[in-house]
Amino acid sequence: MDKEKAKAAQQEVYKTALDMYHSGMVSGTWGNISARINEEYMAITPSGMNYERLSPDQMVIVNIDSLSYEGPLKPSIEAIVHAEIYKNRPDVNGIVHTHSTYALTVATARKEIPPVCEDQVQILGGSIRVADYTMPGTKEMADACIKALDGRQGALIANHGAISCDVTLAKAFVASQIIEKTAMVYINSMAIGGPVEIPQKDIDFFSDFFRNKYGQKS
Repeated sequence: MDKEKAKAAQQEVYKTALDMYHSGMVSGTWGNISARINEEYMAITPSGMNYERLSPDQMVIVNIDSLSYEGPLKPSIEAIVHAEIYKNRPDVNGIVHTHSTYALTVATARKEIPPVCEDQVQILGGSIRVADYTMPGTKEMADACIKALDGRQGALIANHGAISCDVTLAKAFVASQIIEKTAMVYINSMAIGGPVEIPQKDIDFFSDFFRNKYGQKS
């Protein structure tokens, strides 16, 4: 394993964990974040520790196949969910799992959020599905999340929270924020008659434009 690449991943996970905590999308020690190091390893937040008291070197290096880990700290209980997503989604290099208020509200109702916001369909790929209810930190939870994330960069998890993923951890974190914003808009719109869905042809256009044409060329 490339030690410099591993350290860079740990630093990115650490920084994103602090950003997630300060954004208010998690409380206490809930939620978890990971970044792919290579095909074999990922860096993930440790289990049950205050984000503000952590340091980059405490982000746990975990083998994606065996779930064995390096160092004295245990990885997040949901390491299996992150690992299975990485194995099933070669396009994904960063994952963010939150318990943000509006997303969790919709997740407890187990309602799929239809495609109602332009940034939602641009960044997430369409509707926000709900992964089936399962026990946390299980293969069943991983399988449910993979199914809900098919063709998407984000999903709700029934009675649990939200999960987002993307080609970089920075983009996965943005996706988590879009899930929370969309859930808030969806809930609020229900009070004034309900949202109007974006047509599929426009979803396809927005998604392609954002992925392939938006922003500056590197």
